[in-house]
Order: sequence, then structure tokens, then C-alpha cells
Amino acid sequence: MNRKSVIAIVVAVVGAFLIAYFASPLLAVRGLVEAAKAGDEAALERKVDFPALRQSMKDEMNARLVAEMRRDLGDRGSALGGLGMLLAPSLISSAVDTLVTPKAVAAMVVEAREPRAADAVGEAAPTADTAGNDIRRSYSYRDLDTFAVTLSDPDQPDQKLDLLLRRHSVFFWKLAGVDLPDPK
Repeated sequence: MNRKSVIAIVVAVVGAFLIAYFASPLLAVRGLVEAAKAGDEAALERKVDFPALRQSMKDEMNARLVAEMRRDLGDRGSALGGLGMLLAPSLISSAVDTLVTPKAVAAMVVEAREPRAADAVGEAAPTADTAGNDIRRSYSYRDLDTFAVTLSDPDQPDQKLDLLLRRHSVFFWKLAGVDLPDPK
């Protein structure tokens, strides 16, 4: 082979690698949404890092609770409020451990909202033909190993839910975190 052919092959291989490298999270999101719409719990188990997602949910809920308690207590802090701030993380931890299930993740992905108790047991499971058809998705890299999918419902455009996918290998991504919408 001549030099130009070798350079062309190297450029093509590097180009294909870069395209696959940067497009892989989009394929992961597509697979996650399809599994959620189909209610395929086994596929969701493979596509979600549940320990990391639960920790992310706990961090988000604790931060939200602390902010709300500080706002409610204001300058008049009380011993009861302090006790509540001490006990709240353990209550949130056990609630999140119970709530974050494949069914709840499916509802979160399809309906662009944070999980509820009914989602964890499947009482309000989304259906493939009705749920999630109007959900808007936007995509962005937070860094090379974190990809954000922002979900929003056109009926509530100010309530956005960010799903955070983290790279687990060169081309494999898992849902590992969430940024919950601000409460009203």
C-alpha cells in the first residue's frame, strides 16, 4: 500500500471511532427509553446503575429538604427544626431505597417526573401507547464521562428533569444520576 492509502485508512478508523465514541450515549438513551416504554425490567436493570442512581436521588432529596427547612425556619431556628434536619436523611435514605425500582425508573423516563410511591409497586406504570409520546428531550455532555438528558413535558415546560448517564466503558453508558426539578 502506498502512503496515501494508509493515511486514508487511519483517518477513516479514527473518524469512525470518534463518531462512535460521541454517539454512544445517544444510543444508550434510546435503549433506556425503549426499555422504559416497553416496561422491560430486565433491560432496565442492565441500563441503570441502581446504587449510583439511589445515591444521587438521596443527595438531591436531602439538599431539597435542607433548603426547604431553612426557608421555613428562617431566622427563628428551633430545636425541633434541628432535630428534623438530623432525622430527615435517614428517612429519605430508606424511602429512596424503596422507591427507586425499575418500574419507578420507567415512569420517570417516560413521564419526565420524579418517582412516586405508586411507581415503585407498579400501580401507575406507564403504557407504551399513551405515555411519553410528547416528552421533549435535549442532550448535552457535562464532561467526557457524564451525559445529560433533559426531559420536559410540554404541559409543564418549566419542570425539567435531568437524567445523568455515566460512561462505564469506552462505548457503554448507564443511568447513574438525576437532577430533580425545583419544587414549586
